[in-house]
Amino acid sequence: KELLDTNITQKSILISGAGGSIGFEICSIISRLNPKKIILVEKNEYNLYKINKYLNENISEKNIIVPVLCGVEDKKSFKSIFEMHSIDIFFHAAAYKHVDIVENNVFYAMKNNILGTINSINLSIEYNIKNFVLISSDKAVRPKNFMGASKRFSELILQYYANSENNET
Repeated sequence: KELLDTNITQKSILISGAGGSIGFEICSIISRLNPKKIILVEKNEYNLYKINKYLNENISEKNIIVPVLCGVEDKKSFKSIFEMHSIDIFFHAAAYKHVDIVENNVFYAMKNNILGTINSINLSIEYNIKNFVLISSDKAVRPKNFMGASKRFSELILQYYANSENNET
């Protein structure tokens, strides 16, 4: 709780995949910790509507909620969010996680899961985001399918950047 309070209270938080099952839960938890601003990034319009409505009905009026319809694989559009907002911490939950759907849509899923993670990391570094949190999957431990492999690859990419020099994120 102390770690969460330190990193969330009166901070600007960006959550990608905010309307997904994991993103929704992260938004719900963070909203109770008195952030200054929550930037909801979601490419599914209905899911963005649901999480925005939920937060506006269930949190303090002092908190600013900014819903943004955008996919993390669209770097140009995604970058505009970083240009418009000062962000303290980024929770990257945007990913396709349903194995059957990913197996039948491999290339699009890889674009979203891997390229989206690369864009998220690069923009976090470029805009000096202090903390970046990648939400992964238990299926990344010993991948037996493309979904698990894409999440494991995302973890490896993050580890590479985390170990590189001149990186404050």
